[in-house]
Amino acid sequence: MIVTFARRTVLAFALALTGAVMAAQPAAAADGAETFVQTNVSKGLAILNDKSTGNDQRRVLFERFVLGLTDMRRIANFTLGQYKRTTSPADQELFAAAFQSYATAVYQSYFSKYSGQTLKVTGSQERAPGDTIVQTQMIDPNDHSGNQPLEVDFRVLNDGGRFVVIDFSVAGIWLAIEERDQFSSFLGQNNGDIKTLIKHLGDLAKSYR
Repeated sequence: MIVTFARRTVLAFALALTGAVMAAQPAAAADGAETFVQTNVSKGLAILNDKSTGNDQRRVLFERFVLGLTDMRRIANFTLGQYKRTTSPADQELFAAAFQSYATAVYQSYFSKYSGQTLKVTGSQERAPGDTIVQTQMIDPNDHSGNQPLEVDFRVLNDGGRFVVIDFSVAGIWLAIEERDQFSSFLGQNNGDIKTLIKHLGDLAKSYR
């Protein structure tokens, strides 16, 4: 079930305020989030597009990039859903490590599909102060079909002045939300055994490398 979702993800993320002074702060926050996404995701694509480096080196560089871009611990805790309450701190640590390895492998596999393309920010929407959805498109310079570019949205938090990505969506499918549902279903079918899920994520990560 998790495998099916991950493959689908690989193929396939307003607060209204009145008054000029009050409106200026959300606008600045949104602009900062847009700049953060445009700059950093473009860096990630550049890493994957750099054929002068070997596959292993590209994987290491991209993993470092992803870890610097995202709040992986926050995402891992979110995907555990209701099972976080019944998971021991030690197992939470093991799960977070397994999730990090799995997630970076999935992200690399996804973005590698768009090698040679560029990212274009098309707008943003502030869900709450410091919580912004940045809308982007993947632009293929060799696509002359006239079809709409693929939309990829990023949910960005301003965490004490530091922007981090906590989720992204492809064609309207939010990765972390879908993973939470898939993990909950998997654990429900395996008596809530978090170690079984940890092992499964390890196997999936290997399959993407």
